[in-house]
Amino acid sequence: MCGRFQLSVKGKTISERFNVEVFNEKYKPSYNCAPGQFLPVITNVQPKELQHFFWGFLPEWTNPDSKFKPLINSRAETVADKPTFKKAFQLRRCLVPANGFYEWKTDAAKQPYRIFLKSEKLFAMAGIWSSSTQADGTIRHSFSILTTAANKLMQDLHHRMPLILKPDEEQIWLFEQDTSKLKMLLKPPSDEELEKVPVSSRINAVKNNDASLILPQEVQRDLFSDV
Repeated sequence: MCGRFQLSVKGKTISERFNVEVFNEKYKPSYNCAPGQFLPVITNVQPKELQHFFWGFLPEWTNPDSKFKPLINSRAETVADKPTFKKAFQLRRCLVPANGFYEWKTDAAKQPYRIFLKSEKLFAMAGIWSSSTQADGTIRHSFSILTTAANKLMQDLHHRMPLILKPDEEQIWLFEQDTSKLKMLLKPPSDEELEKVPVSSRINAVKNNDASLILPQEVQRDLFSDV
């Protein structure tokens, strides 16, 4: 799955990497992007501007009184067919920029890890988005990150991972109309591209949001041993 990620670069870096306009009064770098926050996305309908949507997908048919729980992830294997996601998969896709994501080892210790490209470059996770009407009549734009089966690097942490697109797949994801071609993108990234590093459990608290979060666990232990 993907329950936290990192987008901590300057707006200029995002602008140059994805060829989008970034409004610095809206965009704020974050080391601890979490569900329920308004976070940056690049959509197929406004691909030249970095927008901010609510992380927690609500289908367009949900009404203001709905008890539908926002969905932070959608499974790549069923996104094209499941009624909740099918229309968004066909018509409303997005890129979710990141320069790292976090996963917790599924054992008693629940050790958090940061996973990132070995190059430390920005990447895009595949997403879908929707617009729904709230009780006060305003429109809420929301998104979900697609997940796929874990590659070998991730398997000892979790059986799922975010679907990371290659740079040459990003425009295909946004604009391709042939769903059979889109489905060809729904696969885990290669093990060789990624690296994982254990980090401090400080990442567990959303209030913690600083550069020290991405330091290796032993370095953070020294930094905060007297705090």
